[in-house]
Amino acid sequence: MTLPPSYFDDVYGASDDPWEFETSPYEAAKYARTLAALPRPEYARALEVGCSIGVLTAQLAPRTRELVATDVNDKALARARQRCAGLPQVHFERRGLPDDLPAGPFDLVLLSEVLYYLSPADLERALDAVLARLSPGGTLLLVHWTPTVHDYPQTGDAVHEAALRRVGHGLRHLHGERHGDETQGYRLDLFESEGAAG
Repeated sequence: MTLPPSYFDDVYGASDDPWEFETSPYEAAKYARTLAALPRPEYARALEVGCSIGVLTAQLAPRTRELVATDVNDKALARARQRCAGLPQVHFERRGLPDDLPAGPFDLVLLSEVLYYLSPADLERALDAVLARLSPGGTLLLVHWTPTVHDYPQTGDAVHEAALRRVGHGLRHLHGERHGDETQGYRLDLFESEGAAG
């Protein structure tokens, strides 16, 4: 089953930074690779789903003219708003997958460390919703931890394989890479909407 918002209430109740986004060298290196993978220097309107406390949001913002960042947890969003207070192009909204995404279109959608919280059925609905909001020729970037986590409904590999099944049915696959190993690693896959740009 998809993890409910109460799961994240408990996680953030125990720690302000439960995944060590602010301090982990692993996270810093992953964020650098995430930003380096983006094929355009700037995006007019971007969506980051599952922004947490806004560490990646703050780094992504200079590459966007408008960035909508969402999360299901109020405590995380409060910290993200504080972190990005000097970035007027960033807007935060409390929303969850798979049925509560902001209206598109977006020329970039970034889903980092979020899709494996969904059941397989909800993942398919979420991918439908993302593709419906992606502008023609728009960028979709997925980045997920690949080792198994017993709490999570799916692995990072499973969610990326689900997205790859959309290739030829709304998406083109531009690039894929893996980093780390089976105990601490992640996968990155870059897609583009099949609709003609412009």
